[in-house]
Amino acid sequence: MAAGDFWNNQEKAQATVLELKGLKSVVVPLKEASDSAQDLEGLLEILDEDESAREEVQSEIERLEEAVDQLELKALLNGPHDAAGALLSVHARDGGVDANDWAAMLLEMYIAWANREGYEVELMDRQDNEEAGITQATIAVRGPMAYGYLKGEEGMHRLVRISPFNAEGKRQTSFAAVDVSPEISDTFEVEIEDKDVREDTYRASGAGGQHVNKTDSAVRLTHMPSGVVVQCQSERSQHKNRAQAWKMLRARLARIEEERREEEQLAKYQTKVRQKGFGSQIRNYFLHPDQRVKDARTEHLQNSFHAVMAGDIQEFLDAYLRWRMAQNAAN
Repeated sequence: MAAGDFWNNQEKAQATVLELKGLKSVVVPLKEASDSAQDLEGLLEILDEDESAREEVQSEIERLEEAVDQLELKALLNGPHDAAGALLSVHARDGGVDANDWAAMLLEMYIAWANREGYEVELMDRQDNEEAGITQATIAVRGPMAYGYLKGEEGMHRLVRISPFNAEGKRQTSFAAVDVSPEISDTFEVEIEDKDVREDTYRASGAGGQHVNKTDSAVRLTHMPSGVVVQCQSERSQHKNRAQAWKMLRARLARIEEERREEEQLAKYQTKVRQKGFGSQIRNYFLHPDQRVKDARTEHLQNSFHAVMAGDIQEFLDAYLRWRMAQNAAN
């Protein structure tokens, strides 16, 4: 990083910076925990001579236990792409306008979580619904272990509430699907035949007025063998959108390959974004009759719906990592 030509290749430089952050996120806490363990030995010696130090020693033990617990969680982020950034897409599913609104709420939840955790977020694509919410959207979340933490969010998310779009005030169940792929670098090889990919261009949606995009700058790629579709309209240049779309396609196909390996190892429960409707959800969100959020896999429960919507989802992510560890141990 100290080399004079380090920033000549921006993408490679950013990948190196991200790798450094990922390493520091483990090495620094590990060293701090190791140093604290040595300091604790000195505190225990003081306790042998001074009983009044007991409260301080107990507090330090609890702090150190929490630090070790977090290190153990990070040790579970050992997948081939876990250290990478994440491409997270949210799609409205069953539930009409409520589902569009719910998809937009989920998108904001993940953005809020990323901001809380110090991650960088970039909006790659957003398709707004005419009445409310979104049809689908994709964001890039960049920072240490972003994909490792977020990959467990892939699947169907179910919301139960009194519909704000129903004049009769009836309870409505809505579904939104989340898809997560690693943001892999161009140096990672994913074999894609050009003949297998169909490219479509269209006008990007905008705010109107002088900012309306008057050219077909948005790009949609369809990988015909797998049925994977990606699209990007975040840049004004069609060339840049095409490059981003190809990166997203490579990421999705890398995720499919990773899932295939996981299925071979576990040969059991997997969540798929293409699953639809009741019974396939990975998490249930309730605003009626009470306010709570419960994960269908880990059974982790949080009793504040609004806190979760404000980005307080780290406990769900940690619970999923522990659940996967238990699944691996059982198999």
